[in-house]
Amino acid sequence: MASGFFALLDDIASLMDDVATMSKVAGKKTAGILGDDLAVNAEKASGFVSSRELPVLWAITKGSMLNKLIILPVAFLLSAFAPWAITIILIAGGLYLAYEGAEKIYEYLFHRDSHKTEAKLEPLSKKEVLEQEKGKIRSAIVTDFILSVEIIIIALGTVMQETLPTRILVVTFIALVATVGVYGIVALIVRMDDMGYNLINLNKEEHSFSDKVGKLLVNALPWVIKSLGVIGTIALLLVSGGIFVHNIPFIHDLLHGLPSILAEFLTGLIIGFIVLGILNGSKKILGKSH
Repeated sequence: MASGFFALLDDIASLMDDVATMSKVAGKKTAGILGDDLAVNAEKASGFVSSRELPVLWAITKGSMLNKLIILPVAFLLSAFAPWAITIILIAGGLYLAYEGAEKIYEYLFHRDSHKTEAKLEPLSKKEVLEQEKGKIRSAIVTDFILSVEIIIIALGTVMQETLPTRILVVTFIALVATVGVYGIVALIVRMDDMGYNLINLNKEEHSFSDKVGKLLVNALPWVIKSLGVIGTIALLLVSGGIFVHNIPFIHDLLHGLPSILAEFLTGLIIGFIVLGILNGSKKILGKSH
């Protein structure tokens, strides 16, 4: 009886050792996409009224956890019974991410001034602000879903040769890191100004070290938010371009001579504007028919 118990403990220890080893490997493989995930979601979670930042971030985090609960069992089932479907799902997600990145660039280039004018002439009502907030939350959760699929599939690919329990534990661990780690850092970014004010008010001394650090955090926040918008857009195009380059042999062969980051960015940008053009053209045609 005792020997059976110790054998069980030995099996568990061996399993956890395998999980720890493979989690490091999967973590390295997904580090790039996790960085992109951070940039995209930090940009998505910023730009709200200060009092609404944490509630909005919590709503997105809950949506992200629900995404993982949906994706994980589906990913395990598809990897076992229909691995070809994973590629189709990735490419469909890549089209959406490329479209989002291209739309941001298009809006910045051609509609930036008109949006500013509209904002000045017609301030939003409280109801409109809440509707806009809900729309941003939905958009963030959809984007998180696609990025989560990419993260989970990449992590799954690194442990396909392992036993099923190891696969499940490793990929689940990476999925949790993708949510808790990413959104924890996002929360720190969007609350930089509050941390700064707390440091400034820490003592009554002027020009103290805490004052200097606090003022640095407060003054840096607007620049961080602006840069996140740019980094988030680039990340969308890189992630989508990476999906196409790695899963469509024709594109991979066509661009194999270019540095990978440039090939992925150009692919995401070009396909994004193609999708944007198709959707905008379809809207105009449907609008005229009505």
